[in-house]
Amino acid sequence: MHIFKELDFQHTPLGEISLRKRSEPRLDDILIYEVKMNEEFLMSSLFVEAELQLAHLGLAELEGEHLDVIVGGLGLGYTAFAALENQKVTSLKVIDVMQPVIDWHKRELVPMGVELNADERCELVLGDFFALSTADSNGFGEANNDQKVHAVLLDIDHTPDFWLTQSNHSFYSQEGLSAMADKILPGGIFALWSDDLPDERFIQLLDSVFDSTIAHVVTFPNPYTQSESSNSVYVARKV
Repeated sequence: MHIFKELDFQHTPLGEISLRKRSEPRLDDILIYEVKMNEEFLMSSLFVEAELQLAHLGLAELEGEHLDVIVGGLGLGYTAFAALENQKVTSLKVIDVMQPVIDWHKRELVPMGVELNADERCELVLGDFFALSTADSNGFGEANNDQKVHAVLLDIDHTPDFWLTQSNHSFYSQEGLSAMADKILPGGIFALWSDDLPDERFIQLLDSVFDSTIAHVVTFPNPYTQSESSNSVYVARKV
């Protein structure tokens, strides 16, 4: 039986956003969760490998037993979920600018909502990641103004030069990245998801702020094309 449900629809400062659950008849009616904004598809639970690898690859670079982690962008919750799989993570703060997205998880309308709500290490925070990451403070947000973190995992924009909103562009500069890097502890990392393959210009930009950068190509099966698709995960380390 074909299933299609719009689980939520909201007007936000960034536009109209909707959460849908549907079966996919081309793939034996598996259930898929999708997010659309202004008629553009933002994310799908069918393609989450790169979101998982953002956390796995980023946190794999860290040493120590008690890690404080920031996730920029909640989405469908897969990056946060993957970060919490790492038992070294002591605290996980997920910052998202859209209240409806946070509500989906708190109401457990999305698959990862149950897991994130059940984990006491996880905090979902309404806020502008880009404003918080470049603010004149040591940490992220009023309650954490003086607390630096071990890792920042970012999955908001499509690529470093294809932004969800035009106002995000200033973050992807030496000044913006340096302000964010000041909130990361020595030995910590900044990891970023991108829908494109690695961009040498962006690697050079990261290298101008951090001490080393690795760009990973994450491949995953695409059942629609019967081939593989690819995303990128950049991991920049601060010595």
